[in-house]
Amino acid sequence: MYFCTFAIVFSMILQSKAIVLRSLKFGESSLIIDMFTEQEGRISFIVRIPKTAKGRIKKQYFQPLTLLELEFDYRQRVSLQHIKEVRIQHPYTSIPFDPVKSAILLFLSEFLYYVTRGEQQNVHLYNYVLSSMQWLDEVEHNYANFHLVFMMRLSRFIGFFPNLDAYHEGSWFDLRNASFCDRAPLHPDYLLPSEASGIGLLMRMDYENMHLFRLSHHERNRIADTVLRYYCIHVPDMPELKSFQVMKELFV
Repeated sequence: MYFCTFAIVFSMILQSKAIVLRSLKFGESSLIIDMFTEQEGRISFIVRIPKTAKGRIKKQYFQPLTLLELEFDYRQRVSLQHIKEVRIQHPYTSIPFDPVKSAILLFLSEFLYYVTRGEQQNVHLYNYVLSSMQWLDEVEHNYANFHLVFMMRLSRFIGFFPNLDAYHEGSWFDLRNASFCDRAPLHPDYLLPSEASGIGLLMRMDYENMHLFRLSHHERNRIADTVLRYYCIHVPDMPELKSFQVMKELFV
């Protein structure tokens, strides 16, 4: 006697806004694209790019952190989804033509690729990234601290925003428990008071006031190193970011 089992794959046509995180060439004419979507969270797609300029789907749509609107055939338990229609939701007007902003975008796209792995629908997170990218595109000056503020405030949406209740001058910072304390924790993942003050400083910044906080090139990189170390503790298997070396050379 033989028994046959069938896996039922449910399919539906969905529409969603999306943010491109990474695209990789696959074969001769296809791309595998990781996106963070407003409706479904993190999704991977496979897209065939036509060789003629008349094709509806164009390779330039899938540059890092491009803001898109999609229609796609969503199938449960399928690792690569298929896009039916795509268009740019918000064309950038300054980022593609500004080498510094472009470098920030590449760094943040690599950063987001790792920290959003496995993330389900999270509209607040999506809206935060969307509004942040639009702000960066529109601003003309005084954005040297943008990546610091972006990374630290993003932690609010993924569950490990620092607890500031116990902060005072001279506090230590427990990286594992995301909280300030009066003495060194009984594990090695903490910041000395001299380093913890950088977290306290960063918590007072937002996009509108960050230009008032004058940081040297060395201080900015030291704080960025600390924030990335913090994420490495809380995000499983987060590697060293290759694009961070480029970021370290900016705003000298």
